[in-house]
Amino acid sequence: MWAVGFLLLFFGLLAAGMPIFLVLGTCASVLYFLSGQPIIGVAQNMIDQLNSTTLMALPLFVMAAAFMRRGGVAQALVDLSIAWLGGVKGSLGLVAVVSCALFAAISGSSVATALAMGTILLPAMLARGYPRGFSLGVLGASGTIGVVIPPSLALILYGIVTEQSVPRLFLAGILPGLLQAGAFFLWVLWYARYKNFPSEPAMPIALRLRVTLRAVPAMAVPAVVLAGIYGGFTTVTEAAALAAVTSLLVSLIVYRGFPWTRTLEVIAGALCSAAVIMLIIATALVFGHWMTGSGLPARLVEFAVKQGMSTWEFLLAINILLLVIGCFLEVVSTLLLVMPILAPVLVPLGVDPVHFGIIFTHNMEVGLVHPPVGLNLFVLSTISDAPMGEVIRGILPFLVILLLVLGLITYWPSMTLWLPDAVFGK
Repeated sequence: MWAVGFLLLFFGLLAAGMPIFLVLGTCASVLYFLSGQPIIGVAQNMIDQLNSTTLMALPLFVMAAAFMRRGGVAQALVDLSIAWLGGVKGSLGLVAVVSCALFAAISGSSVATALAMGTILLPAMLARGYPRGFSLGVLGASGTIGVVIPPSLALILYGIVTEQSVPRLFLAGILPGLLQAGAFFLWVLWYARYKNFPSEPAMPIALRLRVTLRAVPAMAVPAVVLAGIYGGFTTVTEAAALAAVTSLLVSLIVYRGFPWTRTLEVIAGALCSAAVIMLIIATALVFGHWMTGSGLPARLVEFAVKQGMSTWEFLLAINILLLVIGCFLEVVSTLLLVMPILAPVLVPLGVDPVHFGIIFTHNMEVGLVHPPVGLNLFVLSTISDAPMGEVIRGILPFLVILLLVLGLITYWPSMTLWLPDAVFGK
């Protein structure tokens, strides 16, 4: 009975428009009170849960993404893609996929990728005669690659909540991310030939090399992160700090995307974004702590065993659940609401937690472009002044591709686990 009351309270507060961190904090306080625990325990537990060095990486990566979005890195990556894809039908569509994949690998943020690339490429695609719906679809869908390609903010948070190795999760996300980018690339290539989209002029090799050299500093950020973590030189948090410093220097000195006098303004904007995420994390971790202590995960395992659910049936049911939740909540909220319940269930039901991390984040990618609340849909509708219906129609073919890729990721675990197992062992 209490579960029904809790769900009514939770969704009632959401429907009333209360911010998600207040919803989670209120629900956690009510649960503590009903279980006879002092409410002061909410604050104490919140401080304890936030005392994590790995969690410090999140605001630093958010800051790095802000520097790169404002600092000219996105334009350098677009120029690089155009240089090597010129002469191919639908060049700008392919450039959108490749540029989003490159920027996602640097920023780790899907919304930042969609915003940065949409601002640059959407006017260019429309000017060259590409249909607006197709342009919005390819940009919105390609932006989701940032959720799974390292350094992914969602994977860092998943590692914190489930106590899994963030470097293993980063490696696990590489092949699924490339699979998604490759599927988008092939679809755009075929569709561009079918619709006879224009192609950008091919550049002479000397100009291509010049553009490539100019884009090399932009790739310094992922190089610093990956070399630092996998070379054993830095922790994830230290790598995040280096990424922030590197992206600031590249933006100010190489690309000069904003004057140094506006650095504090960019930092303030990044800190505001990071503060929103940290507030949600703080309240959700307390909520998750109560859930774990209540024994709910153990009862969930017991229920699944009694129903005779196999691993594939469990994964199918969870995928459906996550796709439904992803229609209404954004990535961080969904992760922090669901994973404290699911994390203790995975191993008893034969699911590798690292593999499930990629399944989960891919579900969140789908949620970013899934109506009615996909954040990338709102971003693209805002920057293009297009009605939401047009954005959704443009995204539908890519949504089908995302669902097909989700099926492959779910039921082909070796694709996800091969790389981390090869580097770190099983």
